[in-house]
Amino acid sequence: MDTEIAQLDSIDWAILRVLQADASIPVHEVGDRVGLSSNACWRRIKRLEDAGVIAGRVALVDPAKLGLATTVFVAIRAGRHNPEWIAAFSRGVAAIDEIVECHRMAGDVDYLLKLAVRDIAHYDRIYRKLIAAVPDLSDVSSTFSMERMKSTTALPRPS
Repeated sequence: MDTEIAQLDSIDWAILRVLQADASIPVHEVGDRVGLSSNACWRRIKRLEDAGVIAGRVALVDPAKLGLATTVFVAIRAGRHNPEWIAAFSRGVAAIDEIVECHRMAGDVDYLLKLAVRDIAHYDRIYRKLIAAVPDLSDVSSTFSMERMKSTTALPRPS
């Protein structure tokens, strides 16, 4: 995947730090925090959105408050890798709301999934749904998180 890297200055990074901490802050307050007028700040935010640097603005929800306090990581080795199988796998994963992340990996594991579920029984129902939806999974290995020690959506400024 070829992606053009955005050229950002220190003010752009300051805006991103503020918005990644709280995207609900009014533009004039973001501007105050980074030393810009409201209009100049709005133009920069608009440019960051147009460039795809700011991909969206969302509310971060506490999974435990919704009864989804169990995080499961699922390592998958696939028996097939042809385009038809990959398309079926992608459809199967997309159809399961509890799968909150899916990564294609390099190394021994082909895919790594992150699930948000209520408990082990809930995970078992999702596991059965996944293996029914996707053929030729040669190995599915699950690991349950005991404690979330760090979790952030904020990306760092590259060194």
